[in-house]
Amino acid sequence: MKTEIINDLRGGNNNAFGQLYKENFAMVNSFVTNNNGRSVDAEDIFQDTMMVLLEKLKQDNFQLTASIKTYIMAISKNLWLKKLRTAYRETELTDIHDNKFYEEINLAIENEISYKEKLQFYIHKITKHCQALINDYIFKEKAIEQIQKEYGYSTKHNAQNQKYKCIEQIRNAKESHKNI
Repeated sequence: MKTEIINDLRGGNNNAFGQLYKENFAMVNSFVTNNNGRSVDAEDIFQDTMMVLLEKLKQDNFQLTASIKTYIMAISKNLWLKKLRTAYRETELTDIHDNKFYEEINLAIENEISYKEKLQFYIHKITKHCQALINDYIFKEKAIEQIQKEYGYSTKHNAQNQKYKCIEQIRNAKESHKNI
């Protein structure tokens, strides 16, 4: 599904934009309105996010390693944080936001990035088969039915069991790494 949306966006398909709006605007709106913004600000941020995403998709070497939802949220957070910082500097109202507010947003973004990096690290510690399956399921967002078909599992239940075993390999890799 992620590949289809990316191809549609690259091709300028307006339906893809509509789908991304339907699936992701509420999340961006919630973040902005919960952080001293209004819905109109969220609309601007979402539109700017779509422009950034389009620019990234035009780059030949761009590879989306996270879900589109995660990527959209990361861009939106960064854009909103930048807008808040600009407004903060312009008004110099130190009592509206203290540095802790910005640190919390930066930490949230860092944790999101850090989580992906850690997951990538642990994925490299598991079997090649599980690496491929987890990559297809998490990063390429393939449905379990599609994985069942592509990997030749006889039932959906078998595919889910294998996915669970692969996740267990990641947990074990994480545990053994913690003890080092």
